[in-house]
Amino acid sequence: MGELMDHKRVILGTAGHVDHGKTTLVKALTGTDTDRLIEEKKRGITIELGFAHLDLPDGQSLGIIDVPGHERFIKNMVAGVAGIDLVALVIAADEGVMPQTREHLDICRLLGVKQGLVIMTKTDMVDDEWRELVVDDIRKFLHGTFLDEVPIIPVSATTGEGIEELLQELMRLAAETVARPIAGPFRLPVDRAFVMKGFGSVVTGTTLSGSVNVGDQVELLPAGLASRVRGIQTYDSIRETAAAGERTAVNLQGLEKSQIVRGEILVHPDTVQTTSMIDIFYNHLPGASNPLKPRSKMMV
Repeated sequence: MGELMDHKRVILGTAGHVDHGKTTLVKALTGTDTDRLIEEKKRGITIELGFAHLDLPDGQSLGIIDVPGHERFIKNMVAGVAGIDLVALVIAADEGVMPQTREHLDICRLLGVKQGLVIMTKTDMVDDEWRELVVDDIRKFLHGTFLDEVPIIPVSATTGEGIEELLQELMRLAAETVARPIAGPFRLPVDRAFVMKGFGSVVTGTTLSGSVNVGDQVELLPAGLASRVRGIQTYDSIRETAAAGERTAVNLQGLEKSQIVRGEILVHPDTVQTTSMIDIFYNHLPGASNPLKPRSKMMV
């Protein structure tokens, strides 16, 4: 446990409109292409969540979640942002603020994200005058939000402009991030499930609290499916233990992929209770297209 206590884990999530360069930026920083699906390669857009790991120059580590920008895949974006510590709001210099830029920022606000930065990509495609106009527009858009006073870092993944400044800002933000509590019950919301040949079903997610060890008995809620941890991997490393704040892949014994649903939570037995009733605080966004009428049905 002492080793876990000494290493803070920070998760950075991307956000922004489709085709604003989120995935290209992650690849420029980490060398990892987070678009792994054939359809993503074919269409040139991110559909599912992508994951990468970045070792910063000062020794800190970032887990990166690359989210889709297209409006059709907004539920996938929400699944990724739910576990992040920092958000990188990506806005392309040639287009500026767009519909999913606004929607993604709203989602981050609703999910309680408090820290982040703004990255203006594709700066090699515009001149200085246009760049200044876009920066001014971004500042007006961010006024009154949690990103109101943050730096806007101009970056070109093509020329390398701004990459060093971006790394410096990421180091500063990571150092200021409060570590998640390792104490408490183990909770891992599932954002992806797949089958690894020769090993069986694997679930991934960001461990929100507690820790888990190889050999532990676990269960998926609310389905109540029992399993045992066969293996653990974090940031491409095989581990015996994973703890709060880490991007975690857990190999589960005795479960089929078809039994696992995104949004379920992996826990130790008898530590979390399921319920059919909840109290919620509802925040109706100013830009929402339809009002919420009395006795309306909603999907939560």
